[in-house]
Amino acid sequence: MSRTVFCQRLKKEAPGLAFQLYPGELGKRIFDNISQEAWTEWQRKQIMLINEKKLNMMNVEHRQLLEKEMVSYLFEAGEVDIEGYTPPSQ
Repeated sequence: MSRTVFCQRLKKEAPGLAFQLYPGELGKRIFDNISQEAWTEWQRKQIMLINEKKLNMMNVEHRQLLEKEMVSYLFEAGEVDIEGYTPPSQ
């Protein structure tokens, strides 16, 4: 039986994460307030962001940028701006 959360990103009740995926207080906040669906969406955006901006996860500044983008996307209804990316037409 999966647990449900009111997802702050999707603004609806949805299945939550199985366990805390991110460390610290931010990780607890994500676990308590973000659904699996929204987290999966973020992971896709994160991969694109890392690739397009050529981020190095060994670089503290790059990790901080990624965390800032994650908080904006998950909790502030922000969109990830990936320069040069055009989403496919529906």
